[in-house]
Amino acid sequence: MGDIDAAGARQSSRPIEVRRFRGGALGLEDDPDLVATEEPFEIRVGYSRRDGSRAEEPVSVTMRTPGHDEDLAVGFLFTEGIIKSGSDVQSVTARGQRAADGLTNVVRVELAPGVSVDFKRLERNFYMTSSCGVCGKASIDAVAVQGQYDVGAVPFRMSGAALGRLPAALKTQQAVFEQTGGLHASGLFDAEGTILALREDVGRHNALDKLIGNELLRGEVPLHRNGVIVSGRASFELMQKSKMAGVPLVAAVGAPSSLAVELAREFGITLVGFLKPDRFNVYSRPDRVV
Repeated sequence: MGDIDAAGARQSSRPIEVRRFRGGALGLEDDPDLVATEEPFEIRVGYSRRDGSRAEEPVSVTMRTPGHDEDLAVGFLFTEGIIKSGSDVQSVTARGQRAADGLTNVVRVELAPGVSVDFKRLERNFYMTSSCGVCGKASIDAVAVQGQYDVGAVPFRMSGAALGRLPAALKTQQAVFEQTGGLHASGLFDAEGTILALREDVGRHNALDKLIGNELLRGEVPLHRNGVIVSGRASFELMQKSKMAGVPLVAAVGAPSSLAVELAREFGITLVGFLKPDRFNVYSRPDRVV
């Protein structure tokens, strides 16, 4: 389930010609290489007005790697608190190419009748995160207001040995990273350390939104029985999205930020960093590692 198929991998990378420097000299001819695809992506929301008519509102434009676009759109709306559950989504429609303004990909998420959207909050750029220069306390308070699930009460447990197997398992399933070396990955795993699903993207937050969006559409959120592993560092934004999805354990191959640690400790998420087969750091809720 977690593997990216061959067609998806081709869409997520592009061939280019490069000149290679090897053995102390620059080559005389170009060689083929693959780079990760990065393109603009617009998310639109279709919703009901008070008079019952339908309207459309653009929500966000982000740079992303093509593939699993419907998952990305739904996951983004959920982790930013715009929708509350998969039942809020009536349909997701790919709009295709719009050459006039340079956007090559547009997705419209049709909300079910009666689902309201706070567009004023959208104009405030969703959460007050660390990247916005707002203090950590305000950022964490914003997550507390929107989060639905008590992650701290989730009785999730797994062994240190199972955690140690995750980086190799993640790399095995990273189809596009093996080709390009240029993508972040987020993987969903169970208590035995098995990777159940994986998504890749040039943006680490996009990869996690794709993963969560897929699980939301499958009716699996909250993700109380699973953990999430990310291929790079653990940022505040990744912890925020994990909290929104009810994830009890987040493991990062790289380092966590200070605000990520604060959020994990505030909400009872087990945060693991510098994950390697035989060693790692546990920054919060070590009781879940047995």
